[in-house]
Amino acid sequence: MTQKDNILTESLLQLARIALTGREQDIQLVVHRASKKIKITHPDLSEELVKLLQEAPNRATPLRRQVDTPLPVDVDSRLHLLRMESTDIEHDLILSEGLKAALNQAISERLNSKILMDLGLHPTKSLLFTGPPGIGKTMAAKWIANQLNKPLLVLDLAAVMSSYLGRTGNNIRFVLEYAKKIDCILLIDELDAIAKRRDDTGEIGELKRLVTVLLQEIDDWPSSGILIAATNHPDLLDPAVWRRFELVLKFENPSSSQIGELVTVLLGRYTSNIDQWNQILPFLLGGQSFSEIERQIQNIRKIAAIQNKPLEDLLAEMLNDVKKLPKEQKINIAGALINNGISQRQASELTGISRDTLRKHRNS
Repeated sequence: MTQKDNILTESLLQLARIALTGREQDIQLVVHRASKKIKITHPDLSEELVKLLQEAPNRATPLRRQVDTPLPVDVDSRLHLLRMESTDIEHDLILSEGLKAALNQAISERLNSKILMDLGLHPTKSLLFTGPPGIGKTMAAKWIANQLNKPLLVLDLAAVMSSYLGRTGNNIRFVLEYAKKIDCILLIDELDAIAKRRDDTGEIGELKRLVTVLLQEIDDWPSSGILIAATNHPDLLDPAVWRRFELVLKFENPSSSQIGELVTVLLGRYTSNIDQWNQILPFLLGGQSFSEIERQIQNIRKIAAIQNKPLEDLLAEMLNDVKKLPKEQKINIAGALINNGISQRQASELTGISRDTLRKHRNS
């Protein structure tokens, strides 16, 4: 194999390796390097790569208009420590009234920041989201960025956590210092990975120093930006971390009414009986996260499409689980269905409880 072939092969392998990670900014960086590396050996190909880069939408461009420095990268891997997340959302937030009110307040403060500052106040600049995975924490961050029309930057822990712990601290500092200069929303997901309790005897000193670095950066966060952190394991966080955030919001699994809203969003266009299903399915899907519920419903839609089966039939099959429940629980479910507008006959068919039993139960 010639030297020309070696250079081309090496460039293609590196590009394929990065492309499979799905990191758009790093892909463009590798393509740029490859175009320079093969400029002499393969000038026509190099020129075509440059054209592709010029034509491709660059999600980092809005950020580079605001500062002269490029996105921070890890010294070893040269991969970006931040990624830019899409703020497109398919539907409005489905959250409890308390969470909606708190998020709307944060948005309102930001939109009216001049009024606050004239009074010596500043809008909320740091929020901490806690709760299990799949219940809307990341979606809420996207929604805030969407409402404020600002880019959403996400701290990429995979790139930040260097094999050299001392360098990890520098990476975190680079990321937060960079984000402070940008008119953006910064999301630190899985905060517990870098902000563990410093009294944990299982952690070594360097990891504990990471927490100190993070606390210093949060303390210095400007009121012009918004820092959002999310964790699935709030019990692991260092106590000092909690005090750094102005607004702490606890996200929980959806209630029955919220599941009904989600069912309407996901199935409303595909069934004429949506008013029935958004009353029935919450009983079957209760206790699950938004993402788990969405995964099940979308899977049913896929099966209906592939097997050419009516969606209604597949949804009805889910009701077999109800009929396996204890009698008393089925009676309660049937009563709730009737209270929500389902006829007594339908409730009997769905739960397997006779209409006589239902009548006796409702009259007792």
